[in-house]
Amino acid sequence: MSRKRDFLKALLKEITLRKNYLLDEQIETVYFGGGTPSVLSAVEAGILLDTLAGKFSFSAATEITFECNPEDLTESYLTDLGKAGINRLSIGCQSFYDKHLQMMNRRHDAKKAKESVLLAEKTGFENISMDLIYGLPEMTPGEWENNLSVALSLPVQHLSAYILTIEEKTVFYKWQQKGKINLPKDGDVINQYNLLVEKTKAEGMVHYEISNFGRENYFSRHNLLYWQGKKYLGLGPAAHSYDRVSRQWNVADLDKYIDGIRNGEPCFEKEMPDKKMQFDEYILTTMRTMWGADIYWLKTHFPSGITQSFEETMKKWIQSGHVREQDGHFILTDEGILLSDRILSECMAD
Repeated sequence: MSRKRDFLKALLKEITLRKNYLLDEQIETVYFGGGTPSVLSAVEAGILLDTLAGKFSFSAATEITFECNPEDLTESYLTDLGKAGINRLSIGCQSFYDKHLQMMNRRHDAKKAKESVLLAEKTGFENISMDLIYGLPEMTPGEWENNLSVALSLPVQHLSAYILTIEEKTVFYKWQQKGKINLPKDGDVINQYNLLVEKTKAEGMVHYEISNFGRENYFSRHNLLYWQGKKYLGLGPAAHSYDRVSRQWNVADLDKYIDGIRNGEPCFEKEMPDKKMQFDEYILTTMRTMWGADIYWLKTHFPSGITQSFEETMKKWIQSGHVREQDGHFILTDEGILLSDRILSECMAD
């Protein structure tokens, strides 16, 4: 408990220390994420929001998202979160099959996943996002289709669907190395993705980013800040910030973070992106969205050599049907999204 108290005190102090980072710009979004924010009580979340509002300029329309796990959501907790000022929830349901959830070491079951969304609506939340994962070992086409059907039958306005990635030092990686799991074939994963696109479209959701789907006026405004290259301030261990000039990220170690803040010397690293890095970041973020990369903007911000090479690459992919050009924007087609890693890697500045 004392560790949590020390963390909250450090976080509140960092808000004061960083109050000039965004200058006088109005706060468009606040996101409680990274790790498990739902370990915070509603009172603690409210104190953090009040402190932020005292140091930064908020609007009545500021989007305030709280990332949470189904097992942490009770009617009283959700009611108190709403009273504290939270107006958007991102619930990590992941699947509606107990065997999938157990495989991913989730603490909730399928019943609780559904109940948490319905409870969020009951307590007054009108902006609810859900996470799902596909490409799971031995997931059948029918199971994925049912996961989507259940998700889209619930009162969600936004859906984020991510393919399972196997990273070193994870349980999945160890199982894979020992031959204990069978990952789906590429063709099966593509079929799962195509079904995702098909069913969300049929339900009126807009596919506005490779992994994200939302109803009109319910796109994640927080994520759009990243994808559109706007300023943002990150607070807490491992949090990243960007002011359009430099990027910085706090130390990930909690004890070092607390000690640094306590001494008035936040521990962070900083870099000044050069033109090549700025170009690559712009392409990697904008080309993932339905709006694509703006060639006119690129030509006014980057050397002609970089932009000409990019245009030549785009012409090749336009001819193959993987990219389309619209009003000076290069946008991935549905076929292009399936090859996005390859296409974007070819776009990187030399």
